[in-house]
Amino acid sequence: MSKHILVVANETIGGAKLLDVVRERAQEPDTSFTLVVPMTRPRSGYVIYDDAVRDAAQVRLDLALSYLRGEDIVAGGEIGDEDPYTATLDAISEYRPDEVIISTLPLASSGWLRRDLVERIQDSCDVPITHIVSDIDAEGLPFEVTLVVANVTAGRGTLRARMKEIAAEADDMLFIVVVPLQAHRDGRAAAVARARLGNTLDRMRREGLLVAGMIGDPDPYTATMNALQFYRVSRIVISTLPVTRSGWMRSNLVERLSKATNIEVEHVIAEQQAEVSG
Repeated sequence: MSKHILVVANETIGGAKLLDVVRERAQEPDTSFTLVVPMTRPRSGYVIYDDAVRDAAQVRLDLALSYLRGEDIVAGGEIGDEDPYTATLDAISEYRPDEVIISTLPLASSGWLRRDLVERIQDSCDVPITHIVSDIDAEGLPFEVTLVVANVTAGRGTLRARMKEIAAEADDMLFIVVVPLQAHRDGRAAAVARARLGNTLDRMRREGLLVAGMIGDPDPYTATMNALQFYRVSRIVISTLPVTRSGWMRSNLVERLSKATNIEVEHVIAEQQAEVSG
């Protein structure tokens, strides 16, 4: 008899305890999973871009699904409502799971637990609920994550070559690519950034890199800090045009990020091309 399990998680979607439970459940024959990642509003930025909020959740989902499928676990997923209670009940109604696994941070840092999420869901449905607490800071992740921030240089060979070198350093290296929005008077900023991101991800995947991506705040510093709110990364790679042509470098982006985080920040200068921008 087949069994379907719903997994609801946000920041802990890649937590070791959660993945251990999923692996354990997956040992049972004909068990499949649906992952639901509720959207989360970033803390930084004067303007919150809905596309960036959705992309951030999609990246978390994509990374988790890539890892699970690499372990031959049958899993799909979707982005959920910003309210985790609504996201969970919507998914229960749609998928009729045999079990719901809810993964949260510890009580001291979990907004979900402060809102009694688990108890409210238990009171609202007759599906067995399993609550997993994952302390990501203490446990770490079962894979390495490198954050790559780039705009017009996102598809350049210099950056892809460096990413391949980084990938060779670890067995499970995942990349998150953030493409900040650029100002467009015709209102096409999100469309242009998304097209650049899509082309970049396609090219990187063809070269064997395990990547997911999102568009970000127009300010590259804010875009990077927002990404760090959503993901635990081991390294940040900033890709720019040569210093004389890069507004990012004129604003001391690398130095500012190095001071603001305890994460290694690496600067990759793209090869010259007939492009203008920063």
